[in-house]
Formats: sequence, C-alpha cells, structure tokens
Amino acid sequence: MLVLEEVIYTHSGQLRPYVFSMEAAPGEVTAVRGPSGSGKSTLLDLIAGFLVPTSGRIRLDGKDLVPLKPEARPVSILFQSESLFEHLSAARNIALGLPPGTKEVTSRIESALREVGLPTAAQQRAETLSGGEKQRVALARTLLRDRPVLLLDEPFSALDDETRISTRTLVGDLTARHNWITILVSHHKDDIEALAKRVYRIEERRLIAE
Repeated sequence: MLVLEEVIYTHSGQLRPYVFSMEAAPGEVTAVRGPSGSGKSTLLDLIAGFLVPTSGRIRLDGKDLVPLKPEARPVSILFQSESLFEHLSAARNIALGLPPGTKEVTSRIESALREVGLPTAAQQRAETLSGGEKQRVALARTLLRDRPVLLLDEPFSALDDETRISTRTLVGDLTARHNWITILVSHHKDDIEALAKRVYRIEERRLIAE
C-alpha cells in the first residue's frame, strides 16, 4: 500500500500549500483528476521525489520514501510524451541503464515486448513506431525495471481513440498481473471510469476521495 500522510508542499511565490493525503493499493489503478494547474503533476513529482515536501510522509508498505532520492525510489513514470530516443531501437530504449548485450537482458527485453504485444519490434527504431507502440515500448521498459509504483501522467492523451482504449486495457492488465500500485492522472473521464478502482479529485489544493 502507498500512503500519503498530510504531505504539504508550497511552490515558490505561492501563499497556499498543497495538502495531499491518499491511499493506493497494489493491483489497482488509483486515479487523480482536476483541472489544469490544480496540482496533479505536483502530486506525482512529490511521489517520484522530484519535489521534497515541507512535511508529511509518503509510505510504501510502511517505509517512508521522503528521505530517498528519485533514483532510489521504487517508482516508474510514464508521461504523455513517451520519452524514447528516436534514433535507438526499441530494445535499446528498453535496456537504457542496464548492462548491454547480455543474454539475460536480451531475454528479458524479448519477454517484455511479448507481454506488451510487440514481439517483433526489438530492432525497430523508435522513430518508425506509432504513438501507441511507443507507449507500449515505454511500458516494456517499466517491466524491466520491476518497480512496484507506476505513475501515469496523462499517458493516453496523445493517442487516437482506438489506440487509447487498447493501451489503457494493457495498463490495467499489467497492473493486475504484476501487482503494481498505479496512479493515473487524467483529464479523460472515460479513462478513469475504465481503469480506476478508487478516485481522488484535487479541490482547493487538497485531495478529496470520491
């Protein structure tokens, strides 16, 4: 379980702080909604460690993540933009930061691509992939990292309707299969209704459970 306990943060130049308290369970998608500028990305940045709260705790299975640097947190992030290197192959994008060329890594890449429905895409350059395929490659990269918390920042917004539906179905399946704690930020009501087991909205800089 991921639990935020009265996590308080104030951006420079702002007078009123954000106050975030929430729970997100393994194997489920928890959605956060709110208008642009309401603080949704701030919430994800706090969980990921890109921002440090003034006070409060972010606990994963009882362990406080706040003292940990971003790279030490068991968190993966998938943005609206898939953040791939266009000149690299799908396999190279997936394996960034891992020892290249080993049989174990190659096997894991092939397994991850099969799981996201792209079994033959390993050697394709990212620039040749569609938007939906790029998001699937980004999800395959998440599979290799094997981190229990997945943060999704408007990940389907740039996709056409058919691709958005298939990609969000994949996210739901992977979340359940790998017991991820998935937190989805989205403006799309249908994405939230299709995926989320619990929903929060940001209202006047606070999270409110729906």
